[in-house]
Amino acid sequence: MAKAKSKLPRALGWFSVGLGITELLGAWNLLRFFGISRGDKLVRGYGARELAAGVALLSPAKKRPWLWARVAGDALDLATMGKGLKEPGVRKGRLLAATGAVAGITLLDIYAAARA
Repeated sequence: MAKAKSKLPRALGWFSVGLGITELLGAWNLLRFFGISRGDKLVRGYGARELAAGVALLSPAKKRPWLWARVAGDALDLATMGKGLKEPGVRKGRLLAATGAVAGITLLDIYAAARA
């Protein structure tokens, strides 16, 4: 189990890097996919947060603070997605599916942070 424990923060780090780059470079496209008309600066900010956490998780730095930072970021993401569900023209099915995925990742982040 110790080996799997040590691999999870690294895997979450790579996930954060990929998501962060996607949010930084494709904020407008992500928003359009969900039918949301504004918020590209916010999504880019979230992308920078993801990228920072990912790079830290891939570095020799202590993992626990960065794993909890991911959990806090997940909470922001979920709150933002919940607010987005109220926006006119939103593609609710797509946004609900993404919200479910973020909720799943949140559970994984909590598990990893608690075990670190």
